Amino acid sequence: MRNAGLGSWPERRRRISPTRDAIWFEGTTTSHAQFAERVRRTAGALAGLGVRPGDRVAWISGNHPSALETLYACGQLGAIWVPVNARLTAPEARYVLGHSGATAVVHGRDHGVLADALRDVVPTWIAAEPPAEGATASLPYEELLADADPEPRDVPVALDDPCLVMYTSGTTGKPKGAVLTHGNMTWNAVNQFMGMDFSQDERTLALAPLFHIGGLNGTVNPALLRGGCAVVVRRFDPAETLQVIEEQRVNSFFAVPTMLDAMSRRPEFRTRDLSALRTIGAAGAPLPLPTLRTWLDRGVTMQQAYGMTEAAPGCTVLDSADAERKVGSAGKPVFFTDLRVVRPDGTDVDVDEVGEVIVSGPNIMAGYWQDPEKTAEVLVDGWYHTGDAGSLDDEGFLYIRDRYKDMIISGGENIYPAEIESALLELPGVVEAAVIGIPDEKWGEVGLAVLVAAPDADRDPEAIRTALRERLAGFKVPRLIEFADELPKTATGKIRKPDLRSHYLEESPA
Repeated sequence: MRNAGLGSWPERRRRISPTRDAIWFEGTTTSHAQFAERVRRTAGALAGLGVRPGDRVAWISGNHPSALETLYACGQLGAIWVPVNARLTAPEARYVLGHSGATAVVHGRDHGVLADALRDVVPTWIAAEPPAEGATASLPYEELLADADPEPRDVPVALDDPCLVMYTSGTTGKPKGAVLTHGNMTWNAVNQFMGMDFSQDERTLALAPLFHIGGLNGTVNPALLRGGCAVVVRRFDPAETLQVIEEQRVNSFFAVPTMLDAMSRRPEFRTRDLSALRTIGAAGAPLPLPTLRTWLDRGVTMQQAYGMTEAAPGCTVLDSADAERKVGSAGKPVFFTDLRVVRPDGTDVDVDEVGEVIVSGPNIMAGYWQDPEKTAEVLVDGWYHTGDAGSLDDEGFLYIRDRYKDMIISGGENIYPAEIESALLELPGVVEAAVIGIPDEKWGEVGLAVLVAAPDADRDPEAIRTALRERLAGFKVPRLIEFADELPKTATGKIRKPDLRSHYLEESPA
């Protein structure tokens, strides 16, 4: 094959393991041979609509098999896949589609109104399912596939060619489009193989959004490459997810800690049959110790990971064997990825000294789409500068202290909110926590903790501050504590601290 990229994966699987399950979705199972044919037909349909090598094809939907079909079809055409956050508003989606230069969009059943609002940006819209409302002008995906040419294609695609452009969540400024090559995707899968025990008949749960790099590449693409099955669930519902894990005998999945916590709080968590579940990869935020122990008690191996879109996403992993001994750590670098923690002058920090985390390896992005200046800022001499503050202990375990931009400087002391949030989440009655800095005339900045409390918990700020003083140095204890019904989050479960800052800074008397 001249195609060395993702587009060749379904064809190779068709050759090796045609009868094994590839996709399960809402009661329908698709074999690897059937999946390969659907990818061929998707490629044929897109080609018939004028998609050529280098063109961008966007996808916006809740989790659905069309995500994987269009991703691999783009790989067969030498086109570039652009997954779009399904929760974006029309103006936000307009920016991503316009900036990427997408010429076609495949959308889900809940995005008909969005499609109708943005037809002036992209000429071709395809409905993966009949839309709930709107989108009367969208082309029917299944009809296009039925009429498409199912013959195999062998367009030359190299590992250095762009595979997809994935836009960052945009928690600061405009989203940036990380260009991930076919090589980035492949090497990330290899790194995952080296760190997680994927079997040839792996059944992995596609739980986190597939437009998020963890949802796509945490376990789903590696499992498909290995010859396993992606059990796709449209959205996250704690009770329904536990039922699917039991009924589909799921072996692995990727999730953010808020998902794991929500499932563990369900009454049926203790009674569901999770005996097939071997491994969970958790990333996107620090995993609170109580949540970790809850899943470990059910016999599930927990692998906490640290990564980012720009690294496709894996950088480090902490195995269950070290989870309690090294609580709070992000682990050690994955096999084919190197990591350093450096001072502003580029020299390596000492043990336990905080600096910037930088990473290098074949999984690191090619750059940001149409943004050479931002690319040059973060990719320096082959190292990606993450903007994360971290430190290494004497055994080489990484600890992420925080984003540099989130660091609070109070009275000359550097305070890392992630450390405080972790301590808060260990307190009984605290469900979620976010710490931000707000201006203070005396100290420059002081910490403000915004908490979501359990329904029966006492909302006593002073009691919480007192409990924290037993865990943290006094200068780290937030000066102010507020309670909220919920915290603003991105679609991938990350807390949107800019939203908290804008809300509470407006209310702050300082």
